[in-house]
Amino acid sequence: MLKAQEVRVSARLPGRARTAVFAAALVTVVLLTIVISSSLGPVRTPPGAVLAAALDLLGWPVTWPAPQAETTHTALISTVRLPRALLAALTGGALACAGAVMQAVFRNPLAEPGITGVSSGAAAAAVLLLVTGVAATSPWTLPLGAFCGALAAVTLVQLIAGVARPGSAATLLLVGVALNALLGAVIAAAIANAPDSADVQQAIFWLNGDLTATMWSDVRLAALPVLLGVPVLMCFARELNLMVLSEETAAATGVSTTAVRQLVLALAALVTAATVAVTGVIAFVGLVVPHLVRLVLGPDHRRLLPVSVAVGAVFLSVADLVARSLLSPVILQTGVVTALVGAPVLLVLVLRSAPR
Repeated sequence: MLKAQEVRVSARLPGRARTAVFAAALVTVVLLTIVISSSLGPVRTPPGAVLAAALDLLGWPVTWPAPQAETTHTALISTVRLPRALLAALTGGALACAGAVMQAVFRNPLAEPGITGVSSGAAAAAVLLLVTGVAATSPWTLPLGAFCGALAAVTLVQLIAGVARPGSAATLLLVGVALNALLGAVIAAAIANAPDSADVQQAIFWLNGDLTATMWSDVRLAALPVLLGVPVLMCFARELNLMVLSEETAAATGVSTTAVRQLVLALAALVTAATVAVTGVIAFVGLVVPHLVRLVLGPDHRRLLPVSVAVGAVFLSVADLVARSLLSPVILQTGVVTALVGAPVLLVLVLRSAPR
């Protein structure tokens, strides 16, 4: 008996080792992207300065680079580039993971994180706070208001769908579409009747999504929900695999489809709300990235979710680097760059999937 157990354990080790190597490779790629993104831009800084600034923030001061270079670059990296690069990676990974979950739950490869009203709820709350001047009262007012608006919208969608037809993904989708349209009308009315044109400009800027004014407080606000929610979502990979086949198949294997759906949608909404609240609405990351990863790796969510997180983090980090470097000194909005890249990619995917 003992020998049989030893054989089974040893047979599992290579698989675990491959998983560990795979995870380490993904983390390494994301970290390298953050370092490169923090070192490039209108003012070039050596990667060593980025590492030195990061270690210094962690309380591990180092002696490289030279004191003159450290004095020149530390403030730029520590206060501007590093928080921006970290928030880009967090946001890209969170949106891609949430998008993959939405596509699995609704069994629709074109579903995206905002389909349940989370982005529209955040946008409506943010626009109302901006045009009324309330957002100027505190640096925390806008992100916290947008976060609460996002969660309120998702909660309302869940409640209405639960009353209308409990356990139906199609009903949840339709309620989300209706609420998105309603909140879109609220946003348009608020902008059209804003008393100050400067507030209108700021609202439109927020709606397009941007990382320009990122501070460490923004990173802290987004980090906790994302770093807790994304790993938990990955734990539901098996259930998502079964639900993609059919809810009947999942139920036959003992999966409580209604409970799992509500839980993963709530977690996906939480990580999306945490990022949208501080970046604005950044489009196409949660739609295109998991779709592309699925085409390459297949539908197994044990690989799809972690790879989507890594690719999403890299994609948004690169998009943000392009936004601040392509037309320097003019800085594009990050959401504009993701739309310029994501929309053509989506069109190509749609054309490829069309019947011949």
